[in-house]
Amino acid sequence: MPPARRLVLASGSPARLALLRAAGFAPEVIVSGVDEVAVAACSSRVEEVPELVERLARAKAEAVAERPEAEGALIIGCDSLFELDGEVRGKPLSAENAAARIRDQRGRTGVLHTGHCLVDQESGQTVSAVRSTEVTFGPMTDEEVDAYVATGEPLEVAGAFTLDGRAAVFVDGIDGDPSNVIGLSLPELRLLLDEIGVPVISLWT
Repeated sequence: MPPARRLVLASGSPARLALLRAAGFAPEVIVSGVDEVAVAACSSRVEEVPELVERLARAKAEAVAERPEAEGALIIGCDSLFELDGEVRGKPLSAENAAARIRDQRGRTGVLHTGHCLVDQESGQTVSAVRSTEVTFGPMTDEEVDAYVATGEPLEVAGAFTLDGRAAVFVDGIDGDPSNVIGLSLPELRLLLDEIGVPVISLWT
């Protein structure tokens, strides 16, 4: 049976797409085009990280919901940031930044926050939530850090690490939802769907 509704992922993240597909969904992808830096900077005060990722997720989902190609769809937007000792760490974007962050993170525990926003374009309902997961890193030698950064994997991900790639061998523990660390909490998606009255199983393919 085909799914009852179209599910649209408002993100170009390959990890989020793979996660949804592995869980039985067949999402379409419409990249939001939201300028994350601009959205984060438009507040006159310093925000708590959970509030910020929720606001970014909402901006992405609502931007896609306004497009004609998303008419009648369920749109899920997400945004993740890593927090270590009160410092917010998004995408490092350069090899130098990634290496410095990873060297600082090794052997320590931080928190990965992911904001989720689900928009039902058909009914106009919007619901959102944040999940936070503790991540403990194992030791890494400088040689291992340099080799990991050279793969390019950490450059475009929050915290300069992934749980579904090469960095997994250096993650000693997770306290919370592992899918949240990958970028989209599957249990949170189920809860958001429940809030708007859409059974999660109705979206399986």
